Parts: sequence; structure tokens; C-alpha cells
Amino acid sequence: MSSFRSVILCADDFGIADGVSRGIVELAGMGRLSATGAMTNMPGWRRAAESLGGVRDRMAVGLHLNLTTGSPLGAMPVLAPSGRFPTLKELLPKALKRQWPAVEIAREIARQIDAFEEVFGAAPAFVDGHQHVHVLPVIRPALIAALKARGYASRVWLRDPSDRATAILRRPIGRNKALIVKSLARGFASRAHEEGFRTNKGFSGFAPLDLSVPAARVFEEAFSSLGTHPLVMCHPGYVDDELRSLDPALESRVAELDYLKSDAFGELLEQRGLRLAPRFEAT
Repeated sequence: MSSFRSVILCADDFGIADGVSRGIVELAGMGRLSATGAMTNMPGWRRAAESLGGVRDRMAVGLHLNLTTGSPLGAMPVLAPSGRFPTLKELLPKALKRQWPAVEIAREIARQIDAFEEVFGAAPAFVDGHQHVHVLPVIRPALIAALKARGYASRVWLRDPSDRATAILRRPIGRNKALIVKSLARGFASRAHEEGFRTNKGFSGFAPLDLSVPAARVFEEAFSSLGTHPLVMCHPGYVDDELRSLDPALESRVAELDYLKSDAFGELLEQRGLRLAPRFEAT
């Protein structure tokens, strides 16, 4: 096994809906995932967290910071005056102009961390963001400050959703989205490192989240041109009525789930000399 290279395969959106959470736990039990990020503001987090008990020793469980789906865990009169989070399309312009209130953001970040610790009984292994909101202005410094205040700088790693431009350009699927996120995440890793946090080095898994590209091709490309500490994101799960009311990514989740369960995925890892790991290898 020493000749195999480690890569973290992280399923986003644990807790968004019971079907998604169930699919993630099934894959973890098969050894076909090595991390998942939890949306702790969603009701499904408390319902499904116990199901992680049998797999938490083999996968990293982190916080998938969420400010664009569902409701906040406390009052947010500016960001969510109706009691529902804004869409990313609504959140992004004001974030880039630094128009969201930092105190309000910081309080919701703290509530989501608290909800993770209360239910899971431990600190998150890592933190990332639903739709990559954790790298945005106002949100980025508030998150890092909140984690530092809890003494997590040497214990919790942060997801850097950017990659080398050369690697992104070699992966046609989701290339434009990857380049946009890379631009938004500029300086995130260096700031995290300055504050004592580790990050992944290499990020892939951008996909159209529909059936326009077969799941096999999505993953074949995602597991190419990997960085030195690579992380691949994915969005597997079963579709249920709860998910239909919350998220446009439906059939693609089932397609990803089926592929990750398949012999073809195991063969892909074997051919590429890769093994899934819940943490970065020491260097």
C-alpha cells in the first residue's frame, strides 16, 4: 500500500436531506468515501448524525458551513430577514462589496459550529462551505477568527477550493466554474496558513450537477492532475421529497452514488495508484 498515493474524497451536504445522508453513510461503509461535510443548520443533521457512528473511525467529518440553503440557527435580520437564507446569487454581490454585517455572520458561524459539537460530540475535522461561501469577503475572516478563538488552528483543517491553473485547464468538465471559484478563493490558503491552519493542496470535482456528463467521466477527470495534498469533492445521495424542495441537483446525485459503489470506481483508483484517506499524509 505504500506505493499508493492518498487522496481525500469528500461528499458534501450531509444533513441536507435524509436520502443524501443515507447514501453518504452507505458509501463510507464500503470504503468509497473518506470525508463528509455536515450542514448543521438543516433539520436532517440532527436526524442523521447518529448514523455516522459506525463509520466515524474511517472518515473525516467536518462542518459544511451554510449560508445559502434553509434557515439560520438564530436571528439574522440583515442576511435572512424572512428567516430563510438568500440564494448564492443574492449573497455573492453583497459579499464581494463587503456589505453583509460581520457580527451577524460571525454569530451564525458560531451557532453552526456549536450545533456540530453538540450533536457529534467532537470538533469538526475540517471546515468548508456550501457553494464555497467560506472563502468570501466578510465570511472568510469571521470563520478563521471563530475557529482560532476555539483553539482549532492546529486541529482543524480548511478546504481551499482552488487549484493550480494548469491543473484546472487540463480538466474540461466544470472548468469555468473552477476558474471562478479559484478567483474568489484568492489568498484564502495563505491567510489560513498564516493563522496556523492546514489546507488541501489540489482541489477538483467541479461538475454540471445534472446528467449531461456521465458520472464515470466526471470522476475520471476529477482524479487527474492531482495536487500534493489533493481533495476531490462529490455530491452523492438518494433523492427524496425533502431534497426536491431544497436543491436542484437531483438525478446527478444518484448517478454519482451508483458510480462510487461500482467496481469501475474501485478499478479507477487501482489504475491510478490511489487510495482514499481521511487526512493528509505527513510530509
